[in-house]
Amino acid sequence: MLIWLAVIAVTVFLDQLTKYLTVLHLKPIDTLPIIEDVLHLTYVENTGAAFGMMKDARWVFMVTSTVAIIGILGYMIHRTYIKKEKMPWMEALSLSLIVGGGIGNMIDRTMLGYVVDMIDCRFINFAVFNVADSFVCIGAGLMILYLMILTVREYKAEKAAKLALAEGEDTESESEDAATDGAFAAEETTLETEADTDNAEDADHE
Repeated sequence: MLIWLAVIAVTVFLDQLTKYLTVLHLKPIDTLPIIEDVLHLTYVENTGAAFGMMKDARWVFMVTSTVAIIGILGYMIHRTYIKKEKMPWMEALSLSLIVGGGIGNMIDRTMLGYVVDMIDCRFINFAVFNVADSFVCIGAGLMILYLMILTVREYKAEKAAKLALAEGEDTESESEDAATDGAFAAEETTLETEADTDNAEDADHE
């Protein structure tokens, strides 16, 4: 669990560091082209959710973000310390990135009343976003990938179990058939022996 708390702390640190540098160096010049009309660094004060959605709904996002962060942390603590389970690294990493990104944006909303954004992908006419948003998206992508892998593994395991069960039933059926054939063969041998005995007795009488 400590390593995932470290991941969360590093995520928050990187997010806040980039926002600090953005305010310090980018705010006075508004925008800085990295690749002209493709990728810019642009200072934006976002009062909405990630990627500028639903502006001026600060308290809604603060409440929902807080509930989500506490819920995820509670889930991770429950798995690790109460159920004594070792979380798969992909699941733990994805949740840590989501929590770290959520905390990073929560700090902005609490301290500033808005979120500082700076990554401006102009080649796709996309909303300006920040490092915290990126971490949340990466974490969500990892979680989707993890769930897909888990689903495939469960499907293969179920299929293998059904195949093993079918093979077991076939083996049992073959054993029963073999036992039946053996019984018939033994009975035929007995009848042949009795017939030979009768023939020998008839020959003696003659």
